[in-house]
Order: sequence, then C-alpha cells, then structure tokens
Amino acid sequence: MSLDNSGNLANKVLAVNNDLPIRTHQPVHSGKVRSVYWLTEADSKRLIKEKGYNVVPDAPLAIMVISDRISAFDCIWHGEGGMNGVPGKGAALNAISNHWFKLFREQGLADSHILDIPHPFVWIVQKARPVMIEAICRQYITGSMWRSYTKGEREFCGIAIPDGLQKDQKLPELLITPSTKGILKGIPGVPEADDVNVTRQNLEQNFSAFNFRSADDIDRYETLLKEGFGVISNELAKLDQVFVDTKFEFGYVTDASGTEKLIYMDEVGTPDSSRIWDGAAYRDGKVVENSKEGFRQLLLNYFPDPDILLNKDRMPERQGLARDNALPESVLMAVSKTYIDIAEKITGEKLNLSDNPKAEIIEVLREQYGLID
Repeated sequence: MSLDNSGNLANKVLAVNNDLPIRTHQPVHSGKVRSVYWLTEADSKRLIKEKGYNVVPDAPLAIMVISDRISAFDCIWHGEGGMNGVPGKGAALNAISNHWFKLFREQGLADSHILDIPHPFVWIVQKARPVMIEAICRQYITGSMWRSYTKGEREFCGIAIPDGLQKDQKLPELLITPSTKGILKGIPGVPEADDVNVTRQNLEQNFSAFNFRSADDIDRYETLLKEGFGVISNELAKLDQVFVDTKFEFGYVTDASGTEKLIYMDEVGTPDSSRIWDGAAYRDGKVVENSKEGFRQLLLNYFPDPDILLNKDRMPERQGLARDNALPESVLMAVSKTYIDIAEKITGEKLNLSDNPKAEIIEVLREQYGLID
C-alpha cells in the first residue's frame, strides 16, 4: 500500500470519538476504545417512548461510540502517516459483538445492555449497574497463565491445575479465573489494585462488595459465562476456529416490567476480548492468532526490550514507547486484515467500511434520533 493512500486511510480511521455534537449535560466518558455520551433525561424518556425500548420509562440511556483506536499493554498505539487507529477495527468489533449478543438472546441465555444499533460504530445502551469483576474463561493454557505456570504456579483463582501441561495445551476443564474491575477497597484477602485475581470464595464471602445482588447470582454469572463461552466456541468450531479464552462483563438492569436482571455488557467474543486460533494451524502444531494477541506478540518482537511491555513497574517507559514510535503502516494494515477477516467469517457478511464514519454517525443521530441540534 503506497504512502499516497496513507492519507486516505488516515481519514477513514475513526480515532477521535469523544467530540461528536450529541446533546448531553454530562462530560463524555472516553475509554481506551469506546466513548459514552449520557443522554439528557428528556431525550432518554422520548426515545424509550418512541422506540419502545424494554426499559423503565425513566431509565438513563447513553450513546456508545466505538473507535478504531488500538490498545495493547494498557497503551494506545499509532502508525505512520497519521494513522491513529486500525481501519475497520471498530466496525469489526461491533459486528462480532452484535452477532454473539443476538445468538445469546435467541438461545435464551440473557440480554445485553444494547437497546439499538443506529450505525455500525454506535450502540444505544441502557445504564447498567456493573458487577465489579472481569469474568475470564480459559480453555487452553497460554499467555499470562502459561508464564505463571512456568514459574511454578499451580493454583489460579483458587483452582488447582495439574503438573505436566504443555504450552497452548487444552486444559482438563474450562477454567473461570475472575479478576477485579477497578480498585476495590476493604475486601479481606483482595489487594487494593486493578486487575487482581480473585477466588470464588472471595466472591461468595463479599458478594455485595463486588456488586452482586445476592450470593445466588454468583452461580448465575458462572452459568451465563459457561453457556456464553459454549455458544461462541461451538459456532467458531464450525468455522474451524479455536476459542481459546475470553473476558465477559456483567451488570444489572431493570426492564419495563420492573424486573431486575443480570445481563451481558461491554463486548463479547471479539478479537479484543478473546484469543481465537486458526484450527488447521493448531492441529499442525502452530498457533496462528485471529485476535489482538497477534498484535501483542508483534509488539513484543518489534521492540528490543519486551520487559518494558510486560513489567507493570516500567509503565512510564512503556507509555513513552507508545507515544514516540509510529508503527509501520504495513503493521496496522495486517491487524486490519485480521479483524475484518474474522468479523466477516463470524457474521457471514461483508464488512462495509465508511469513507467518513463521523459524518455518517452525526447524520443518523440527527435525522433518525433527534439527538443533535
């Protein structure tokens, strides 16, 4: 791809997603990849009535806009030629999540926080009360778990695993290894730090501190986790793809009848939140990543001192690497191909990329939803 195209490519990337003129009375919350615009009370009530959303009449609604930014090792990375993201990444992530959420509903698992999809980059969501854990499922031993295993660890989140496992081997059973979402304080045995592993016993003994409504809901979240993993794993197997591990997030919402229910939230089964391997290559003894893990491995090989990326004590150096190094365009385009290919494989539909996603979003939210003056 020539540098002459690079400018065009940069224009197609939605890198900044927190500057849309959506009517709101609150600051825009911008995460690594998504930005959230909380609608005014009047607009929330109007849309619930006009669109017939299954929520209580005064439920707070938000517009969630995904970007094409790419984060890895807790940093945002960029490329040459002003490419501040990966073409097609945002649309691919949303399309994959939408596909799995739809299957979950159809198969009677649980709803998600998504009420409407006005545009491939946009979700209208209801406010959920999040459960304060990242619910991680592992079917194979790889990544950080393998690194810990090689150092002699044999217990993960209170679960003992046997000696003699090989790298990338399928585990004897699906492992649930939750970690904290944010810094939780005052929970016995749980360090006050983000992303620390917790045991099922931690959850049972302090369920309300993790935002579970009841101890019984720990069983419910585990069931939804296993069932969701199973649905995605079975569908990917039909495509000769291996579902290796993934992260789910959960929360509570109240529907129009006043019933509080546990739902899936954030994203599910995407290349950002999961590892997905090519089945044919795995049977041949090789790992071919169809997820962001491939980008992580590339970064580890690209920089001469990979410890900077793996060692949390070197975060200032890591942030400097991300800030000061524009990655080759070919790298970001290879990541783009990975995301687009797996999205089209999963959904069975071609991913149509917009020449100007921001203008499209503004138009649809103005004309069809009345959210832009």
